[in-house]
Amino acid sequence: MIRKIIKIDESKCNGCGLCAEACHEGAIAMVEGKAKLIRDDYCDGLGDCLPCCPTGAISFEEREALAYDEEAVAINMAKKAAEAKAGQAKPHFAGGCPGSNAHTINRPPAGGCPGSNAHAIKRSAAANEESSPAAPGPAHEMESQLRQWPVQIKLVPVNAPYFNQAHLLIAADCTAYSYGDFHNRFMKNRVTIIGCPKLDEGDYSEKLTAILQQNDIKSVTLTRMEVPCCGGLANAAIKALKECGKMIPWQIVTITTDGQIIEN
Repeated sequence: MIRKIIKIDESKCNGCGLCAEACHEGAIAMVEGKAKLIRDDYCDGLGDCLPCCPTGAISFEEREALAYDEEAVAINMAKKAAEAKAGQAKPHFAGGCPGSNAHTINRPPAGGCPGSNAHAIKRSAAANEESSPAAPGPAHEMESQLRQWPVQIKLVPVNAPYFNQAHLLIAADCTAYSYGDFHNRFMKNRVTIIGCPKLDEGDYSEKLTAILQQNDIKSVTLTRMEVPCCGGLANAAIKALKECGKMIPWQIVTITTDGQIIEN
């Protein structure tokens, strides 16, 4: 079948192994110091490994490949977990300093994309004074700063009139939920387009390049989450800024899962 699957450029791979750690299906392994896609049917095509690569060696391609086999992946990961557990048994040394004995250190398998790990966020006592959710009504409403529709990158027309002389905000969709004053801090006086590189199909860079090339964009601000999978959106925006042929001021703002700005 023809499907989307990752492609690794060995000439760009620096052997860091971050992609192998990020791939929770075990599709990538380090072979002779280079990342390799060891089995097509282990790759789900979602690309958790893409934003982890510091050299841009990983991309998507569409080609003839075996279908993703969830059952085979489960068997393989169970086998790896068993091997890791078995390797944790401490051998008995007959003599000499145990610290001088050569041995392999087994690491636990990676837990997948950090952005998928569920956790509770604790707020200050002041933020939790009211135990019930706020009721909708004038007392709790803030004016929306959204200036156009649609907002999804996949849906916005490249030549929409609102792009003319616009300050553009490219936002990972989770950022608006994580940062409390997102509308006033980031959306005000900007045209906002959003996307999720983990869940959306394809690459945003071509669409973003066209928007920048065909419109008089005054500046670009990108908001992303701290999780690795958000790197795909930043990479696409940077690629578009490089390929549009214009000098456009830009900035990337990173937001933590508990709503703090850590990079501005």
